[in-house]
Amino acid sequence: MSKLERLGKIIGRWFTLLVVLWAAFNYILPKTSLWLVPNISYLLGIILFGMGLTLKIEDFERIARKPLPVIAGTVAHYVIMPTLAWLLCLIFQLKGATAAGVILVGSCPSGTSSSVMAYLAGGDVALDVSIETLSTLLAPVALPGLLLLFAGKYIDIPTASLFLSTVKIVLLPIILGVAVHSIFGKKIEKITHVLPLVSQLAILMIVGAVIAANHDNLFTAATALVIPVVILHNLFGYGLGFLFAKFIRLRDPQRKAITFEVGMQDSSLGATLAIKYFVPAAAIPSTVFSIWHNISGSILAPIGVLRAMMSQERLSQNSAKYNM
Repeated sequence: MSKLERLGKIIGRWFTLLVVLWAAFNYILPKTSLWLVPNISYLLGIILFGMGLTLKIEDFERIARKPLPVIAGTVAHYVIMPTLAWLLCLIFQLKGATAAGVILVGSCPSGTSSSVMAYLAGGDVALDVSIETLSTLLAPVALPGLLLLFAGKYIDIPTASLFLSTVKIVLLPIILGVAVHSIFGKKIEKITHVLPLVSQLAILMIVGAVIAANHDNLFTAATALVIPVVILHNLFGYGLGFLFAKFIRLRDPQRKAITFEVGMQDSSLGATLAIKYFVPAAAIPSTVFSIWHNISGSILAPIGVLRAMMSQERLSQNSAKYNM
């Protein structure tokens, strides 16, 4: 194991804490990351290029072979999270850029952290990655459309520009990554072990930049409700994702995958687009979401493992009684 790979594992283990500490540091010293604000889209491109490098043609063939759970999970994600965001804005009477920011993060594709959480919870990681891939590929159409539907009354939505930017920021890096992987094959696989480290550093830089850009607006009366709204948004997303997967009678590992895929958002994309097309305040919900969903996912994943172990133990006990 290389030193970089080992460093990536250490950072991954403490990533949630690092995000919180880095956010606090940039709030105290905002000039630290202010220079990164114009470069957020490039940082996100690096993350998504890395995602593309880890994908193979076989990953897309897997979606084609078993499309129903993937399509169901993707539809659930793009129905549940934007609708929840809109309802929470109505309930908490959010307005303007703050409301648009909540709906923006709710309209983003699945977050890259979800596959890690699904793995830790004993979920179906292949299904998780497939839903993440499909929801990301659909983002150029889904995200502007959902914003126009749910956030149009709060702020002007530059639909065409959002579509083109999402293609450039999201699709092109992924397609380029897949192409590079297809051309160079196993030579690329030698460096994929350090990609988590690159993505983690890029996410930290994006969080720092958004905190720095919003330093004067983070703790004001206008944004005071963002934290509880984001927490409820994420937790209700987990709950409704799980209930949906249970309703369509998926197995336990698949239910876990869809739970995390629905509840976790690509908040880095939300923050990037908010900075680029709206006002800095619209990026606050995405930043809070980025911090919170890593905390909630880190708590929920071990609970999923514990629940599975308890179910298995009960099954073994019942089997023993039957055999007696």
